[in-house]
Amino acid sequence: MVGAVERRIALRQPLDLYSTLSVVRRGAGDPTWLGAPSGRSSDGIVKGWNTPAGPVTAVLRPEPGTAALHATAWGPGADWLLERLARVVADEDDDAGFRIHHDVVRQLRRRFAHWRVPATGLVIESLVPSIIEQRVTGKEAFGSYRALVRAYGDPAPGPLAERGLMVAPTARRWASIPSWGWTTAGVDSGRAATVVQACARAGRLEEVADDPAAARRRLAALPGVGRWTVAEVAHTALGDPDAVSFGDYHVAKNIGWALTGRPVEDAQLAELLEPYTGHRYRVQRLIELGGLRRPRRGPRTSLPTHLPG
Repeated sequence: MVGAVERRIALRQPLDLYSTLSVVRRGAGDPTWLGAPSGRSSDGIVKGWNTPAGPVTAVLRPEPGTAALHATAWGPGADWLLERLARVVADEDDDAGFRIHHDVVRQLRRRFAHWRVPATGLVIESLVPSIIEQRVTGKEAFGSYRALVRAYGDPAPGPLAERGLMVAPTARRWASIPSWGWTTAGVDSGRAATVVQACARAGRLEEVADDPAAARRRLAALPGVGRWTVAEVAHTALGDPDAVSFGDYHVAKNIGWALTGRPVEDAQLAELLEPYTGHRYRVQRLIELGGLRRPRRGPRTSLPTHLPG
């Protein structure tokens, strides 16, 4: 068995680890994510990652009474992840310019005072599932991603593979999945082709992971990747606090309802969030963390989570 690497990561500011990193979890059955053995989210998380240095399993636990993390990692990617872990968990995230214009946002900011915008630096790790999530419901997308990771990913390094922990496929492996593999997982040919084309440019995308503006430009130039998909990558891999999920079926409606008492569409959402420019995603995510959703009326239907791209 590969030996474990342990490290204490001193942070500059208190951190809510679970609320910060839960955004990278792709549904309750994500094979790359395990909860803490105790079942309490406050006790930490377990995540399998595929880094530029190779796969890694990371067990991350907040150190009680301090602004620090205790990390245990297995695999070739352990040093890569641990060396940038403070950035991954957004210790550099600065919301000093975040000016509050709505009471509900003020309340949520107090409630989630130690939430941050993560910056994993793993563009493909965020991009592929975001493409899979285009034009379908979250339930459908999560099921497809789960099936593909189990079929084409690898057991995570270290002892937690025994609990079913996986790492997602590498870019090369994503690009080599046969057409029938995508079909079996419920992914249509259009989304599959977008993943394949994106993974063919993985090196160009990953090399600018620490330059958000350049990364967004390169992402937006990919065929089949639109504003919504770029935003999904930006506020997980790139640490972008302004990356609103325009084009999502629910986001505008839920933010509008939370801030004004009525659902809105994207154009109205842009106006509503204009005073928060530079920090607009903070509003979106705080509302999501707070569980604020417009009331649903009538029978549930199978609606896409967001529009193409």
